Amino acid sequence: MNDLIDALSSQRVGCHIDGVCVNNLSYADDMVLLSASFCGLRKLICICEECGGGHGLKYNVKKSKCMVFKAGTKCPQDLPPVLFNSVPLEVVNQFKYLGHLITNDFKDNADIERERRALSIRGNMIARRFARCSQEVKITLFRAYCTSLYTSSLWADYNKRSYNDLRILYNNAFRVILGLPRFCSASGMFAEARTACFHATMRKRCASLVRRVRASSNIILKMIGDRLDCPLLRHCCDRHVPVIVGAREYY
Repeated sequence: MNDLIDALSSQRVGCHIDGVCVNNLSYADDMVLLSASFCGLRKLICICEECGGGHGLKYNVKKSKCMVFKAGTKCPQDLPPVLFNSVPLEVVNQFKYLGHLITNDFKDNADIERERRALSIRGNMIARRFARCSQEVKITLFRAYCTSLYTSSLWADYNKRSYNDLRILYNNAFRVILGLPRFCSASGMFAEARTACFHATMRKRCASLVRRVRASSNIILKMIGDRLDCPLLRHCCDRHVPVIVGAREYY
């Protein structure tokens, strides 16, 4: 994989930001190829085919997909086929990469819905299996299984309804697990249990992401962290600033 990454990164094709080559993103054996043109993408794919053939490996074309991101509200039509090992890749509008749902319009509503459903399953499982446990045990389980909100720090473009649906479910999951009344104060119950509310959890996730990106030695992450106009980092710093709107909150 290191040889393949070096071969791809040494090419002058694909996406470049601030002079940094971002034509491939890799985690273990999962790889994403990025290019602003089909010609560039074909060249990157050819390098992958040659490198794989040289090591006696063959890519699983059925698990490989092609996605064309929209420029604003527009998306190219009548796209030429992208061949991988002489097989045309399926063009999709949505793909799950490392557990995170990516869409061609850069929206995060689909991934928020994925996490909302996953949180609902975890919350109901805890409430059902640990109903006879003490409050302390239930609170510990909630903190361990319901506050992770996988990849939530990457959400930067979503509608208010999707975000509120997840917040309401987060609050209701806590009520169900602890056996609290449905319309009790959300801020009060979290304060009494000394547990982070939804907004506090999101702020911690975003602060952790910003800290790790800016401290990383990876050249791509370092480039992102050094950009003051980075939309993701700006969102993490601006969107999740706490605002006091009253003495108590009811959800």
